[in-house]
Amino acid sequence: MTHALALADFGSFFAGGRPVKIEGESSRTVAFTRTASLPYDPNGHYHFEQAYVQYFIPAHRTQPLPLVLLHGGGMTGAMWENTPDGRPGWLQHFLHLGHAVYVVDNVERGRAGWAPFESVWSESPVIRNAEESWSLFRFGRAEDFVRREGFKGQRFPLGAFDTFIQHAVPRWIGNNDAALRGLCAVLERVGPCLLVAHSHGGEVAFRALKEKPDLVRGVIGIEPSGFAEPIRSKTVAGKPILLMYGDYLNATPLWERLVVAGREYANTLQSKGGDIETWWLAEMGIHGNSHMLMMDDNNGELARRVSQWVLARFSF
Repeated sequence: MTHALALADFGSFFAGGRPVKIEGESSRTVAFTRTASLPYDPNGHYHFEQAYVQYFIPAHRTQPLPLVLLHGGGMTGAMWENTPDGRPGWLQHFLHLGHAVYVVDNVERGRAGWAPFESVWSESPVIRNAEESWSLFRFGRAEDFVRREGFKGQRFPLGAFDTFIQHAVPRWIGNNDAALRGLCAVLERVGPCLLVAHSHGGEVAFRALKEKPDLVRGVIGIEPSGFAEPIRSKTVAGKPILLMYGDYLNATPLWERLVVAGREYANTLQSKGGDIETWWLAEMGIHGNSHMLMMDDNNGELARRVSQWVLARFSF
């Protein structure tokens, strides 16, 4: 991509959340700088559980429905912007392909902010370490992590792995319902759209399809790790849904289970009238993709394939 991109509009907004009044916390003196010290009283009114959205509208659009990009677990909307080794990410590819794009930082992630009070979120956050990322995202075998030796044919830019793990942010495991409410608030602002959801975001997206079927006109699930039950025919009938999987899917027992779950969910969606297509990239002759296929060295090609799939189903 060497040509300049003309935008008709861009900006950002917050959506959803709830007001919270904090009481009973202890006050203390804090020093913001070496010269600015003052009493800090954490008691008072706040707004938590909102989502943050940044949007980009190209001057020349190729299809009417915007793409809403939803990150996976423990990550933020930054995962769509650039690859760890500095190449354009799916945000840039989709814009150059003529799609309006809305990038979500859902509840607790990135610029959406988070609640530091146990009275709001009682559990402790978790954050993914480098070792877990290596195995879970199918970069290589666990025993090869120290040497950073990836699977044969691996397309993820392993030389930038240490940059990649900087994407990891804290997450609160019990916030799935709050994440659903946050995404639904985003949809109400955006209007009819296509959801592009990665990993844990897949469950949130399919739940949103169930809650807001008039707004979610289709779902592109990038290796979703969760789904929504039960499925009602009136929410999925006739709707295009694409599931997309990379390579090395027998690398761990977890991924073997997720593949089975994905096949079963696709079959159920089909039985309810959904227009379902599943891309098993390795079976299509596209080998070497990791769980982070929007960052792999063929991410541009994959974005073009997704765009063509969208354009075949939605046009002006």
